[in-house]
Amino acid sequence: MNASAAPPPVEADVLVIGSGPVGCTFARKLVDAGKSVLMIDAGAQLSRRYGEHLKNSYLFQKNIDLFVAVIKGNLLPLSTATSREPVLTLDPSAFTYDPDEYAGFSMRNQNPEQRVHVNLPAAAATYAVGGMATHWTCAVPRFHPEVERQYGGQGYPIDDKEMDRLYDEAESLLARSTSVFTSSARHLLVKRVLQRAGEEFAEVTELPLAVSDRADSARTSAVTWSAADTVLGELADPVHTPSRGSFTLLPEHQCVHLEITGSGKHQKVQYAMVRNLRDVREEIRLRADTYVVACGAVPTPQLLFNSGVTLPALGRYLTEQPMSFCQVVLQQEHMDGIEDILRTSSGGGDVTTEAAREADATAEAAADRVARYRAAQLKRLRSGDKCADPVPFPPGERDPNLALLVSDRRPWHCQIHRDAFTYGAVPPNVDPRLIVDLRWFGISRPHPENRVTFSRALRDTFDMPQPTFHFCLDEAERKETDRMNEHMLRTASALGGFMPGSEPVFLTPGLPLHIAGTTRMGTNPLDSVVDEYSKVWNIDNLYLGGNGLHPFGNASNPTLTSVATALHAVDTIVKGHPGH
Repeated sequence: MNASAAPPPVEADVLVIGSGPVGCTFARKLVDAGKSVLMIDAGAQLSRRYGEHLKNSYLFQKNIDLFVAVIKGNLLPLSTATSREPVLTLDPSAFTYDPDEYAGFSMRNQNPEQRVHVNLPAAAATYAVGGMATHWTCAVPRFHPEVERQYGGQGYPIDDKEMDRLYDEAESLLARSTSVFTSSARHLLVKRVLQRAGEEFAEVTELPLAVSDRADSARTSAVTWSAADTVLGELADPVHTPSRGSFTLLPEHQCVHLEITGSGKHQKVQYAMVRNLRDVREEIRLRADTYVVACGAVPTPQLLFNSGVTLPALGRYLTEQPMSFCQVVLQQEHMDGIEDILRTSSGGGDVTTEAAREADATAEAAADRVARYRAAQLKRLRSGDKCADPVPFPPGERDPNLALLVSDRRPWHCQIHRDAFTYGAVPPNVDPRLIVDLRWFGISRPHPENRVTFSRALRDTFDMPQPTFHFCLDEAERKETDRMNEHMLRTASALGGFMPGSEPVFLTPGLPLHIAGTTRMGTNPLDSVVDEYSKVWNIDNLYLGGNGLHPFGNASNPTLTSVATALHAVDTIVKGHPGH
């Protein structure tokens, strides 16, 4: 790169690095406040609107399992331990293996500094406008106030009353809903089967999702999944001109370094050094009054490390969720008795609430649809029609989306649903209407020895310091994870049998993609990276966003809380940081 050939500096009130829902929260609110915002992302723009969920495509609405390939294609593994196993089946004339001189091929993107047993091998980043929200699950539960927003006698630096206000606004930005799937016969059947299975399932409820009905949903059963474009609102349209402030987004522009000057407690970012990935010879210095880095729980501390930030907690206190998974085929008994199960009152006892009456009416309507469909298919079958449907769910019934949320006695988050991941695709000879996914997310707690470090010798795919993980669960966490898995097995047994190939398993570490703690929020620069306003300690104009800020570990999906903390930071940027 030739710095002397760089174009003139680009000026903005705020430079936002990263275009996921958190970066877009900063952008949206700052533009609303009249600020000029420049946003950059190393990834390409994959949709007409900035950062739209790729699952909104008609094809994936019709066949969710096809979306698995999209997710895999957009995930870049962060640290792959080097395999030193020689390839002994190579043509001997093409390659000679001498164990005294050569340990084997060095494959691209492998990390020789990574120890296998402390790796998070499935941890990955998404490089695209919209970030991981281009393919996320859209689950948006709130963190439990005691289990996830407290630990070791400490609480969140942001008080509970303020967090509740921030949660309300974050849910509005993400179009949170618990009603989009509630009238589905499939959803209702799973919910009522679990409610009848025992007291431990009495709290089964709708999974909070960032999703909304589509205008044509009555004909297609399609939905609109929220993503970065939902947060941006009108700013997601590239040709939109905001009534206040200004907004510009540059895809495929990678920030490689922040130039920080000053010393002690009053340092300042002077400019960001950026590469145009369409022409890597082009180096651009972007200047702003305020800088926001929100590009992921690993790329964010990676950029700070490459910029010379030396806070002791940077990259430390890393948490990730141990996770167990299985897929269940609904039991024949449940399928045979769908109508009766749906018509069983959800009230209980002599007390019937208005909400219970409405739920019963919804279930009654679903039972009627199933009964009509079942009768129609039996009539076709008796007439010799070989295309009669053996499954009594009408094809337009939406997937189940249920949860058992974190509680004091159950410190794990349970998702009972159907969705696409890099695992668990349903084979074409199995009817997906019969399949329910169980995903149980555990919790790990912050320990300084659990960390991600960055190499001074090795570079990653984007020519940045190579991340290396050092992570393991302690004894108490392992025991709690075992208890979590037993709970998942009891849930599965209430619903049906395991689908072959998707029996209960603990997933590869890092696969939840919910790393936290690497830029944790706190009250002391010795054990945190940002203060309660998301400002980096000792750097006056640098703010961070994202899952890396969560300080205590979490079992729940973290995006909603990350958006909430970003909203808290925006207020501070607009009004001025206390003490400055």
